[in-house]
Amino acid sequence: MKKNVFKKNPLMVLVFGIFPFIFTGMIIIALLFGFQNADEASRAEGARLLEESITRVVIHSYAVNGRFPESLDDIVYDYDIYINHERFLVHYEVFGSNMLPTIFVFQMD
Repeated sequence: MKKNVFKKNPLMVLVFGIFPFIFTGMIIIALLFGFQNADEASRAEGARLLEESITRVVIHSYAVNGRFPESLDDIVYDYDIYINHERFLVHYEVFGSNMLPTIFVFQMD
């Protein structure tokens, strides 16, 4: 003889009936936020690496040639640096042939 536990305790209906759906929904939401945060961190890291690469190439060019590259196009052409212009905006400003240029990389959304 089986007793019906759900008739005596309506809390059991909540625990066994609704709670698994709520718990699954919370897990899915947490995963979505985690993926979004990972994507944002990846984009920020990409911008940082691009800025670091351009700075390294600029310093290398000064060590080899005795001057800094005059434009960003020179860097791209001479050193095969790939810049995804749909994803990043690169600011490169030269003040003089013996002064380190200003380099900023902004990520575009």
